[in-house]
Amino acid sequence: MEFDYWWVLAALPIFFAVGWVAARIDIKQLMHESRALPRSYFEGLNFLLNEKQDKAIESFIEAARVDPETVEIHFALGSLFRRRGEVDRAIQVHQSLIERDGLREDQRLHALAELGQDFLKAGLLDRAESVFLKLRGTKLEDDALNFLLEIFQQEKEWVKAIDIAKAMPAHAGHLWQKEIAQFRCELAAVEILNDRLAEANSLLEMALADNRKCVRATILLGDVAARVGAGKTTALETTALQGNRAKDALLAVADGETPMDIWKRVEQQNPDYLALVAPKLMQMYTDLDRAEQGLNLLRDYLARYPSLDMLDAVFDAELQISGPQAAYLMVRDELRRNQTLLGLDKLLQAQLLVGPETTPERRGDLELVKGLIHNHTRRVARYRCDACGFKARQFYWRCPGCGAWESYPPRRSEEFDITP
Repeated sequence: MEFDYWWVLAALPIFFAVGWVAARIDIKQLMHESRALPRSYFEGLNFLLNEKQDKAIESFIEAARVDPETVEIHFALGSLFRRRGEVDRAIQVHQSLIERDGLREDQRLHALAELGQDFLKAGLLDRAESVFLKLRGTKLEDDALNFLLEIFQQEKEWVKAIDIAKAMPAHAGHLWQKEIAQFRCELAAVEILNDRLAEANSLLEMALADNRKCVRATILLGDVAARVGAGKTTALETTALQGNRAKDALLAVADGETPMDIWKRVEQQNPDYLALVAPKLMQMYTDLDRAEQGLNLLRDYLARYPSLDMLDAVFDAELQISGPQAAYLMVRDELRRNQTLLGLDKLLQAQLLVGPETTPERRGDLELVKGLIHNHTRRVARYRCDACGFKARQFYWRCPGCGAWESYPPRRSEEFDITP
């Protein structure tokens, strides 16, 4: 049986006509919807694009008054109120949307998410938490998890933060192990403060299991071992250790692993962080009457991993153990190798200590120059966040500016400035 093509040719005009009619209907619908929007709505968009928020708000309020059923206008208005800091008005707008009859489910979820952000902006963390918990299991769960993680970090609810981080999606290869390990370190720091060393060790071992590169966990493990070696553990704690996974860690000192051994592991994790443990190492060696051995270790670290903080630690140790002349020679050689303002400041300090016989005029000149260099060094030698650029005089595991974890390289800003 031969296939007839004539009917296909005959149907082509019909298909064309149907498509043309459908397109006309869509265009008419679009034009009708755009005409239905109040003129003040488009004026508000124009003001918003030109960053005139006050006039944009006035236009959107007028548009909402003309057509109170236009949901998108209310969303735009609530968002503008929140950005301007008028959180009470933003909350009122979004609550009225949630209570409106006939609202689509996706619009209601959107309004609920906006309301949670309003509460968060207002500092009403408990109410914000309640809202975002309601969004768990919806299509907005990813956003809810991010906000919940922010809330629990602000509240220092680290156990809850760990649970949320474990539920976070692994977008862009971010698996959250770094944050989870830091949350456990926060919990461990509280336990150490309260002399609950067994619990602290358990948390720190878990942190290293989450992220074997967690330098902070290693440093805190050394701190715990130092306290145990100093007899800081109680009889009750010792009894609680039986059958506890922290037992081996707590008894490491007795088995031959000293706090120095633990702190030295930082070199394998990230040698840039050695400057953070250098004073601890030096103090421990000094307490054991092995100060010269500790000084040699710090000299070796400075030679292989030079940094301003390591230079500071070695200079103080040289001054205390070997005297001003040795400190002067050390910092002079280091300054020739790495020219930094901090090195110059230390050189001038050592020179003033070495030469008490210097004439008063010469000494006055040295003190003047040293004062100028020292004051300038205090202004420029800061730690700088890689994520937001926030600078601080002290080192932070979490940036006070943007909240990122481990975003502060353990080097002060002068070192970045002189890097070629």
